[in-house]
Amino acid sequence: MDVLEAIKTRRSIRRYKTTPVDDKTLELVLEAARWAPSWANSQCWRFVVGRDSDVKNKLADTVLAVSNRPNRATEAIRNAPVVIVACAELGKTGHYIREPKEPATDKGDWWCMFDVALAMQNLVLAAHSLGLGMVYVGAFDAKKVASILGVPQGFCVVTMAPLGYPDQEPGPTSRKELSEIVFYDKYGAK
Repeated sequence: MDVLEAIKTRRSIRRYKTTPVDDKTLELVLEAARWAPSWANSQCWRFVVGRDSDVKNKLADTVLAVSNRPNRATEAIRNAPVVIVACAELGKTGHYIREPKEPATDKGDWWCMFDVALAMQNLVLAAHSLGLGMVYVGAFDAKKVASILGVPQGFCVVTMAPLGYPDQEPGPTSRKELSEIVFYDKYGAK
């Protein structure tokens, strides 16, 4: 599968078969994440791979309801063979290299989120190309997740993503036309 096909056919998967994800396949998707671009090649991301059911259940218990409805990601985390928790090293990416370290842009320490998102996009596209499915989970108690996984101070939990072989085939989603989202030379100019 080429990259454009992977981008266009990837879907958020919340139901998984019980088929385990073997170590070699898992390493391939993590390797794809490792090659993502990052601010000054800082590579602030760290990944915790959860396979243990007790750990996955504890992680699922941190997921927050969305719009007063149960979050479908809760069961996805409980039932997927693997959950990848992406963390970021704080105060590294998006900062000047010289001392004192301070944010290089008005985005502050937000750059770590950006860099982790780039790594996760590589990971999710690689997973899809290998027949696996994932969904990004963002509505959860990050401090509880950090405590469950022993994430050290100086790092933050950014996202969780259940990973496994899909037990569903979601259809295509609609997208805005380019004319709605692309402007030339000035915002709003067609």
